[in-house]
Amino acid sequence: MSLIFAQLRAGVTTSSADETQALATEFAAALPPDATLALHGDLGVGKTTFVQGLARGFGILEQVTSPTFTIFTLHRGTRTLVHLDAYRLDRAAQLDSLMLEDFLTPPYCLAVEWPENIA
Repeated sequence: MSLIFAQLRAGVTTSSADETQALATEFAAALPPDATLALHGDLGVGKTTFVQGLARGFGILEQVTSPTFTIFTLHRGTRTLVHLDAYRLDRAAQLDSLMLEDFLTPPYCLAVEWPENIA
C-alpha cells in the first residue's frame, strides 16, 4: 500500500489550501485507474481545493472551480477528471439523468462532492 493511502487512512490535517492541494497532487499519483472518490465535509472545508490538487496531479492546466450550478465538469489531462458536485441533487435518480457514464473515459477519476445527497 502506498504511504499516502496509509497517511490518509490514519487522518491528515492540512493548515492551508496549498498544503491540501499538495496532498491531493501526491494522492493523484497513487490512485489506480478508473477511481471514484467520495469527498465528505462541511461547506468551505476544502473539497474543491482537494480536487484542484488532483487536477494538478493529472497534468490538468485549466482552472478547476466548484461545479455547484453546472453539477459536473470534465477536465482532461493524463487522466479524465470528472468533478461532480451533488450539493443541489436530492436523489440518485437525478444523478442517473446526467448520464455520467458517457463521460467516464478510461483512465478516469470521478470526484464526488456531497456524495451523501445521492446515496
